[in-house]
Amino acid sequence: MRIKVKGIHWTLAKLADGTTKIYRYAYKGGPRIRGDYGTADFIASYNEAIAQRAPTAEGKLQSLIHAYQRSQKFLGRSQRTRDDYIRQIRIIEREFGDFPLRALTARETRGVFMDWRDRLALKSVRQADYAFTVLALILAWAKDRGKITVNPCERGGRLYNGTRVDCVWSIEDEAAFLQHAPSHLHLPLLMALWTGQRQGDLLRLTWSAYDGQHIRLRQSKTGTRVQVKVGAPLRAALDAAARNKRSPTILLNTDGRPWTQDGFRASWGKAADKAGIVGVTFNDLRGTAVTRLALVGCTEAEIATITGHSLRDVRSILDAHYLSRDPALGESAIHKLEMGYAIKTGTDSSK
Repeated sequence: MRIKVKGIHWTLAKLADGTTKIYRYAYKGGPRIRGDYGTADFIASYNEAIAQRAPTAEGKLQSLIHAYQRSQKFLGRSQRTRDDYIRQIRIIEREFGDFPLRALTARETRGVFMDWRDRLALKSVRQADYAFTVLALILAWAKDRGKITVNPCERGGRLYNGTRVDCVWSIEDEAAFLQHAPSHLHLPLLMALWTGQRQGDLLRLTWSAYDGQHIRLRQSKTGTRVQVKVGAPLRAALDAAARNKRSPTILLNTDGRPWTQDGFRASWGKAADKAGIVGVTFNDLRGTAVTRLALVGCTEAEIATITGHSLRDVRSILDAHYLSRDPALGESAIHKLEMGYAIKTGTDSSK
């Protein structure tokens, strides 16, 4: 069937199995169109997206939202980030799409936006923070471009104050998981602990990234390229898996297929429950890797080289979230103090 649709934006993506797929969007920065090109589902999805797209309204907040989505500040972000932002933008548009730009300078406007965040927080505090953050980003971009003179959401802070201070996998957690979890989930655990990489990057990793000594990848979130020397426990597990590989992708489900994000999360959650793992998630393995590297004396620069964090992020993790309550650090520090004291005084600190 020959169809005519205007303004469709498309991207070509390479999937984990090596094949390519075309993703089509109703317009640049717009929602993805479901269904195969030319099908009834495709046409319905396209028409729905276009119908819901509010026209640019000069002098309204909607005009800034549309302009931001056409900017490189937005388009330069990863596809996943853009999709996440679009979900927040839809929430913002429903509430403030027709908000007059001239009202941004009013003293009470900041309170209006914060009251809106408070209402969103009744359902989800994190969701409320995310929507408010995206609104603040749009307004900051507009202010920087001279489109508005004030950003009433500037330095708005966050409602959610939770931290992951105690959310580090212990050696006992690791052993329990390896003992009780299905064998096909052992390799994801070891890869996360010995590389410090994100779940999504590990699930997409192919055998071509592993040369028997190193894993090389480009992180999808930041674009950072990392090369990780593979430690002996992980190397043994990878080499064993390589002898029976069934796919270009390293991590596979029980059907021998690459994991979907949702499928992996569901299987991991069930396995963690069975193993009695409480209070830590797969995502906490990345911070656990940072912690373990620090505990054996790695510098912040060494850690950043492995995990792909910035130095500032490594320092933040070590300072605020993981090491502040780890007794091993205190014991290590006293041991070093004892050794130094013994050397200077000529005494035996072990007596």
